Amino acid sequence: MSTYCAFAPGHPLHGPYHDHEYGFPQRGESALFERLVLEINQAGLSWETILRKRDGFRRAYDGFDVDTVADYGDADRARLLADPGIIRNRLKVDAAIHNAGVIRALRDSHGGFADWLDAHLLDGGVARDKAGWVRLFKRTFRFTGGEITGEFLMSLGYLPGTHRDDCPVQARILALDPPWRRVLG
Repeated sequence: MSTYCAFAPGHPLHGPYHDHEYGFPQRGESALFERLVLEINQAGLSWETILRKRDGFRRAYDGFDVDTVADYGDADRARLLADPGIIRNRLKVDAAIHNAGVIRALRDSHGGFADWLDAHLLDGGVARDKAGWVRLFKRTFRFTGGEITGEFLMSLGYLPGTHRDDCPVQARILALDPPWRRVLG
C-alpha cells in the first residue's frame, strides 16, 4: 500500500506499526490470531481506531491466547459486548471466538496456524493469489471477506504490496524472506 508509506512514518500510531509490523512475517499463534481479530474488527472503521484500541483488545481477549478465547462462553461474550475498550459488535465478537476454535483445531490438522498458512501458499503448484486466499479463508473462518483476508495476509508477509519499493522498511522485510517472496521469487 504505497500511500501508507507516504503518511504513516512519523505518525504516533501508524508510524510504529508501519515501521515494525506491517508486512513483517510472523509465526507465533497469538500474533497471528491478534492480527486476524484486529483486521476483522477494522471492517467499516479506520485502522487508526483499531490501533488506538489495541491494548483494550489485548486485555479483553486474554492476550489473544487461542485456547482461552476458544473456550469463551456466554458470560465472556456478554463481557466483550459491554467492553468500551474494544469494538462491541456481536458478529465480530462471535467470529473471534469461533476463529480461535478453528485455529486450535489447525494444530491437529497442520501443526498450527502458521503451518496451515504455509501449506496453502501454493494452489495447484502456483502461488495462491488473493482471490484464492479469500475463498480458502471464507471456507475456514468467519467474517473474512476480501478486504479483511487481503490485509491480514499482506500484514503478515503472505501477500506482497505492503510497502513501496523505495520505502526503507521494504528492504528490511525482504531480508526476512517473507512467505510471498518464497513462492513468487
